[in-house]
Amino acid sequence: MSDAPIVKPVAISGFPEWLPGVRAVELAWLDRIRATFERYGFCSVETPSVESLDVLAAKGETSQEVYALRRLQAESGDDSGRLGLHFDLTVPFARYVAAHFNDLAFPFRRYQIQRVWRGERPQEGRFREFTQCDIDVINVDSVPLYFDAELPRIVHEVLTELGVPAWTLNVNNRKLLQGFYEGLGIDDPVAVIRAADKLDKIGADGVAKVLVDQVGLTSAQAKSVLDLAAVKADGSAAVVDAVHRLGVKSDLLTTGLDELTFVLDELADLPAGSVVADLSIARGLDYYTGTVYEAKFVDWPGFGSICSGGRYDDLAGSFIRRNLPGVGISIGLTRIFAKLVAEGMITPGPASPADVLVIIPSDERRRVAVTAAARLRARGLKVETYHQADRLNKQFRYASRKGIGAVWLPPFEDGKPHEVKNLATGEQTEADLETWTP
Repeated sequence: MSDAPIVKPVAISGFPEWLPGVRAVELAWLDRIRATFERYGFCSVETPSVESLDVLAAKGETSQEVYALRRLQAESGDDSGRLGLHFDLTVPFARYVAAHFNDLAFPFRRYQIQRVWRGERPQEGRFREFTQCDIDVINVDSVPLYFDAELPRIVHEVLTELGVPAWTLNVNNRKLLQGFYEGLGIDDPVAVIRAADKLDKIGADGVAKVLVDQVGLTSAQAKSVLDLAAVKADGSAAVVDAVHRLGVKSDLLTTGLDELTFVLDELADLPAGSVVADLSIARGLDYYTGTVYEAKFVDWPGFGSICSGGRYDDLAGSFIRRNLPGVGISIGLTRIFAKLVAEGMITPGPASPADVLVIIPSDERRRVAVTAAARLRARGLKVETYHQADRLNKQFRYASRKGIGAVWLPPFEDGKPHEVKNLATGEQTEADLETWTP
């Protein structure tokens, strides 16, 4: 062995990795998510992991989260430091649409399942590297409000099919918030939205203090902001009544309330509690302009959002002189999956995807075994061939440890039949290479 010092093989904090059995479950989840997205006509795109920092900064105030790239051996004048790993999929998607505008059919419906990176302190539910599953619709000039209701319906279908524990998708509208704040005579409604978005982190008293001390609101204005944020209702009629009782009026408020009502009414057929209006949901990112979404676990209310998104009117317009509004929603796959793993709610799959292990009877019969494995694979089966002519009990033990359910025994001498053993039942029977199924 080398005398070189041993580097401790520890995974970097915030970069999750799974054993094969757990990874198999994650892959199965990804397949089901992809299939659901495609059932609704969304096409797949993939953008580079790296974008220019100018593109990433088009989103606003999240540049501090970006992992910038720089070559270790960079020469003087090298501009590679102007590149960064994307920290979400929405901005890269907007850049993608602008770059390929003439080749796309609109409304353009896409899904994108990729890893993203954020330079933040790891903690429960927060990672430096994680997988997002996004669906977005972008159109020229306007996006029908219908899509604002279709996207949460798709998310509901995905989470239900995956068997994710109880969750609620909360819906709000930024026009409603901004119109309400304008009706209170507030000059900088965006600053209020950013403050209100911290309710979960610093509580109502903390938000009130920020609104008065930093944003410059009066105590009465701050109280009205918090009164609005306290409105939660399952159904459009209750939301409209609660907002009207607050006594604030503006045209933009009316527009936002009408849009929220439309979305809630379109989703009224879903199980009660699945989608609710929550006027505390603000989504502090600058580019949201209408409907906003945020889903959370019911049993872990302090855990971060597991889905989020909303409508944006001009993000793609940052890259092209066309009006390209969109609406999108993202499933935080890694956040959901890691939580369920930590809670013991994920049953690992087998450590191998193989349907059957073909044993090697002896060095002289290796070719018979390899040929048998090839014939089984040609029929579409997943087949692993053992790597050497070991003792039979060792080969059987290997299959058992990897969770392979069947072992194929090629004939140990000419003229004898092939056999297969079911490791779950212990039954061993003759088998035909052309007809056997696991």
